[in-house]
Amino acid sequence: MVELQSARLDNVFHALGDATRRRMLRELAAGERTVGQLAEPFSMSLAAASKHVKALENAGLIRREVRGRTHLCSLDPGPLASAHEWLGYYETFWNQRLDALERLLRAQAAPAPATRAAKKGKRT
Repeated sequence: MVELQSARLDNVFHALGDATRRRMLRELAAGERTVGQLAEPFSMSLAAASKHVKALENAGLIRREVRGRTHLCSLDPGPLASAHEWLGYYETFWNQRLDALERLLRAQAAPAPATRAAKKGKRT
């Protein structure tokens, strides 16, 4: 089961690793599109666009429905939630580390109590 989930996550990150596919997903967030409509902004062939669509489909990020000769694609955000959950662990990890660093830097920047008392004594 863990290996299956790992393979799915690998497919999602592989699909998201390409700027063209990320832009296609953004287009699909606005509603369903044909493969031709997804290819249009990139001036690419239908065959090239179809390869990108297949990668998104393999990752489970989109659904493709064939209506006659037209292939309609729609966004399936479920796998994005899995990727977000996986990334959330590291967000928490880094936030804790950065908070600790901030506390350390603030402690080093604040003058020590003995130093403040010594400065007060010099003024009088």
